[in-house]
Amino acid sequence: MENFIAGAEMLARWDVVLALLVGAIGGVIIGAIPGVGPAVAIAILLPATFSLDPIVGLTMLLGIYGSSMYGGAIPAILINTPGTAVNALTSYDGYPMTQEGQAHRALSLAYSASFWGGIFGIICLILLSPVLALIAPMFGSREIFLAALLGIILVVLAHRGQVFAAGMLAMFGIFLNTVGLDAVTYTQRYTFGMSFLSSGINLIVVVLGLFALSQAFFLLTNPDDSPNAKPVTGRLTAGFRELLRHKRVATVASGFGVIMGMIPGVGEFTAQFMSYTYAQKTSQAPDTFGKGAPEGLIASEAANNAVPAAAMIPLLALGIPGEALTAMMLSVFYVHNVIPGPQLFQNNIDLVYGLYLALILLNVIVIAFLMVSTNLLTRIIRVPTRFLGVMILILSFVGVYSLRNSLTDCMIAAGFGVLGLILKRLNLPIVPIILGMVLGNIMEVKLRSAMPRLKTPLDMIDRPISFILFVFILLVLALHLRTLAREFRAHQRDEDHDLHDTQLR
Repeated sequence: MENFIAGAEMLARWDVVLALLVGAIGGVIIGAIPGVGPAVAIAILLPATFSLDPIVGLTMLLGIYGSSMYGGAIPAILINTPGTAVNALTSYDGYPMTQEGQAHRALSLAYSASFWGGIFGIICLILLSPVLALIAPMFGSREIFLAALLGIILVVLAHRGQVFAAGMLAMFGIFLNTVGLDAVTYTQRYTFGMSFLSSGINLIVVVLGLFALSQAFFLLTNPDDSPNAKPVTGRLTAGFRELLRHKRVATVASGFGVIMGMIPGVGEFTAQFMSYTYAQKTSQAPDTFGKGAPEGLIASEAANNAVPAAAMIPLLALGIPGEALTAMMLSVFYVHNVIPGPQLFQNNIDLVYGLYLALILLNVIVIAFLMVSTNLLTRIIRVPTRFLGVMILILSFVGVYSLRNSLTDCMIAAGFGVLGLILKRLNLPIVPIILGMVLGNIMEVKLRSAMPRLKTPLDMIDRPISFILFVFILLVLALHLRTLAREFRAHQRDEDHDLHDTQLR
């Protein structure tokens, strides 16, 4: 109870309340505008948060992260265009309901399911915190190294059909982290005699380039568009009563969101598809899915909104981000010399509980805001995409320049912006580069810290947690190889069958 009181005292400051309001309302607006998304917004705001207190900066970023999915459901339902990528499944059943004249019902269900999933995820996070506090001190350098290695492997394998590309991009991110002056030996690494590389490649410059500038270039090089969303009529509170009739689906979907959110590299997409599949298989009317089924809409929104709270578990307990957005938040911790991991629950427990309470207040503020402002948000959806591109471009360069007042950083960010645009055009993932930089740094530091105490390679796994993590790594790789073998055999059978048919003809 004392921890909750200490966390509440941290939130009782005017600047924290203002940051929470800006993050919550701003996140809804950003999520409602197709083509922007939380990653772009967080990347642009990240340099500004470095000058704020940790609780203020993190509250603002968490507000954007947690509330953008609420807003992303609005264009997904009204115009069949997801505001954020994770709202894609919402359009499957939300837009057909709009076509039937039930837009208010679809939005109401989406809001209520999102609120259910968000609160469920936070409750799970709070209940798990005593367990985290007990387990976290048992993680030494070798355990965190193996956990970070497991995280990179999971991130790479999560990109089904693009595993090789994701692996190469993750390795590229690890390579970027090695550029600059080695902090231990004070030798130049991969600087090629260029002085501006001596300080390394700044993570925030890369983030702004890959996410914000690449999106600006993408919007500016595409045809201009102004989506047209009609105003919504009807009550938006009825969804809470209808949600209670499908509380089993909402709870199971939220559970999937929590479990998938805790696993690095998995996140909302896997949680959504698992929840949607479960809802369809257990529904009494499975044929209605994709045609306006309320269970499908509930499963999608409850699952994706349970993920943000769960994604904070590996970040806070181990200092290991599971996705790009939590990797950005990790940089805020580092700037203020607050290191997530085993010591955080011992030395900064008030900050941890302050973030828990901020997440609860975030969901309450967002749901209240949406009840009175949905029609206002439908007007924001109509913003021309090229105007958005210009605004993102200007704000991104301002953010990059404000880091170190360096035009070189702006040029590096522009280069990564072009790289991000190319990756988008090729439909290749960007996230592995960022996680490669962040997790690569963690792996290098922890491996160097552990090496003096290791006499043989087997000493790396001679402790219970390190051995369990090593077994997990082997298990994940073995399961992936098994899947590849099955797919190869199935492909061979199909080819043999086609050859046999050809010979018969």
